[in-house]
Amino acid sequence: MRLRFLAAFAAALVALPSAVRAQEVSDAPAVVLDGVPFTVSVTAGSEAVEVNVADARGRSLGRGQALPGQSVAVEGLVVTERAQLPLQIRYGSATESVAPTFMPGWFSLLPPILAIVVALLFREVVTALFAGVWLGALAVAGFNPLTATWRLIDQFVVPALGDVDGGHTQIVVFSLLLGGVVGVVSRNGGTKGIVDAVSPFARTRRRGKLATWAAGMAIFFDDYANTLIVGNTMRPITDGLRISREKLAYLVDSTAAPVAALVPISTWVGYEISLISDGLRIAAEQNPDHAATLLEASPFAIFLHTIPYLFYPLLALFFVFLTSWWGRDFGPMGRAEARAAAGGGLFRPGAQLAADVGDTAIEVKEGVTPRWWNAAVPILTIIVVVLAGLYTTGRAGAGADASLMDIFGAADPFATLLWGSLAGVLVAVGLSKAQGILTVAEGIDATVAGMRAMFLAMVILVLAWSLGAVTEELGTAQYLSQLLSDRVALQAIPVLVFLTAAAMSFATGTSWGTMAILLPLVIPLTVSLGGDVGFDGGAQYSILLGSISSVLAGAIFGDHCSPISDTTVLSSTASACDHVDHVRTQLPYALLVAVVAMLLGDIGTAFGLPNWMALVGGMGVLALALGVWGRSVEEVEV
Repeated sequence: MRLRFLAAFAAALVALPSAVRAQEVSDAPAVVLDGVPFTVSVTAGSEAVEVNVADARGRSLGRGQALPGQSVAVEGLVVTERAQLPLQIRYGSATESVAPTFMPGWFSLLPPILAIVVALLFREVVTALFAGVWLGALAVAGFNPLTATWRLIDQFVVPALGDVDGGHTQIVVFSLLLGGVVGVVSRNGGTKGIVDAVSPFARTRRRGKLATWAAGMAIFFDDYANTLIVGNTMRPITDGLRISREKLAYLVDSTAAPVAALVPISTWVGYEISLISDGLRIAAEQNPDHAATLLEASPFAIFLHTIPYLFYPLLALFFVFLTSWWGRDFGPMGRAEARAAAGGGLFRPGAQLAADVGDTAIEVKEGVTPRWWNAAVPILTIIVVVLAGLYTTGRAGAGADASLMDIFGAADPFATLLWGSLAGVLVAVGLSKAQGILTVAEGIDATVAGMRAMFLAMVILVLAWSLGAVTEELGTAQYLSQLLSDRVALQAIPVLVFLTAAAMSFATGTSWGTMAILLPLVIPLTVSLGGDVGFDGGAQYSILLGSISSVLAGAIFGDHCSPISDTTVLSSTASACDHVDHVRTQLPYALLVAVVAMLLGDIGTAFGLPNWMALVGGMGVLALALGVWGRSVEEVEV
């Protein structure tokens, strides 16, 4: 999940005496976990200050120095018992006492676990997310239930919705505007026109699913744009072919992030390369004997070398193609496909659709002749404007002589998504007005109706972000990162990294945040254990590549499985699918691919199996599993 993720805890401003507040300000966590490192930050006033963080017994936990007008982060602070609190933060002549809530590390897992279990058991995601956020807020509020209720809304929900730096606000506006485009092109007959135009080519369920897979592969430059454009464009076509909404959501979700993470020209790759660069720099500092080699290594070249080791994304894309071409499914997905094909409904009876596409205000206006270009032109406008925006903003940030990959890496994806979606609305309304299909007022009504259809999805998205903020406040990611140990065999690092990244991404709902935390830890760890940074193709270099790729692959896998991931929510939204049904039907497929990727990919290559053989073998195992467990729609009893 592409979110700004801070390595230190989010902190509340501690009340200070007015005389001190003008000089220094300290930030301390609201919650500390038993044995898990945390950070305290101090910003100096007009003079430099020595900072000392001590426990209640006066024993120093860490020191630092803040220069005038600058901040210092005292990192690596550890508390192992409640008696060590409150903390004594001394800077200059001032001493500040703060008393964060103390709890065992496992408690930080409870809020996301509660939300996920309640959602899967009761199939009601809003209540489940609310319960998870409230449980986390309860810890932040010192286990005061009333205070926790107030903190839930003012400390988590509102900041999550208003997070401009992290892109939350932009994603909400982009989603609403794209919903507006869908509303207009549905009203002016464009959507039905596309269905009529494509129907001669996609006359079968197989062709419809393969067309969706191909569309997902084609929009490779951004996962958000991929999810919302492909889902909304292909939904009317797959509906006509009686392909279940659960299957559509799976096709959309499992082609978005994997494609964006693999193609060197995307909004993902620049971010990944910057994290690899940070990891190499830290490894050089910790391994002086190999510093020259580490600092001379090209992060981009290392990323390119990791692509054949990204077993989960590669095998996930293959499995999407395989299930679409073969027409076989198993488990909850098989039952959903059988229901839809037999005329039992595109979605489960009683399902709570993430987007309401049944609003009569976005049905085709009476007397309108459907024309495919009324939908194609606005959608192409969105794609062209986003691509042009990525290039323009990226070139301004990377320089005129930068490569295309560097340009996309330096681009501002959130601003360009906004530009594209707004352009799409304007073009859709303009086309409708120019042809006399809709008046300006009718175009605005259709836009608002399309936005209204996105409301439930936005509620789910904001609550999911709020739960992510709760896990950040509680230090869930830091606790999970301690699962990595430097006392394990070198060959075990890739698979352990994959499992840790998957657990972290699943619990926090953010793939980008998981990568931000783990890559700077994993690269130095692997190098210190003997992972080679040379380009000789040896086994040690393969383990380093496997470790780096395992962070990326594990983050994507956890993101796919997590009901609190924003891309999972947006996939349900674009497909107008019940969000919990999407998670339940996709989970067995993701788990199967992940197990194969770990056994043949992470473990196999760590012990010398060539990566191409691991990929081919993985494809064979997946095909065998689908042949044994999967059944075609005609063979399945509803």
